[in-house]
Amino acid sequence: MAQELDNYKAFDKLNLSDTRSENETREEYKQRLKQNRQVLKLYNTVGRDVFQQMFPEGITYNMFEKPAEEEKVTQEKVGEVK
Repeated sequence: MAQELDNYKAFDKLNLSDTRSENETREEYKQRLKQNRQVLKLYNTVGRDVFQQMFPEGITYNMFEKPAEEEKVTQEKVGEVK
């Protein structure tokens, strides 16, 4: 019987190191640690299989950024209430 290999690497694109990089500011470092805690909490909550279904290509820091279009909702786009 052939054994199926599972090469899923959920955290391959994340820097999970607790040390601050040379070119990283303090604010960037704190933000990265906060995002790492959120990712690990989600992973531990839902489990490996569900996490793999949610993020089949692995997770990146870009997933934490909010789309610029959603932030700028004006009254003109929404319309007036009558």
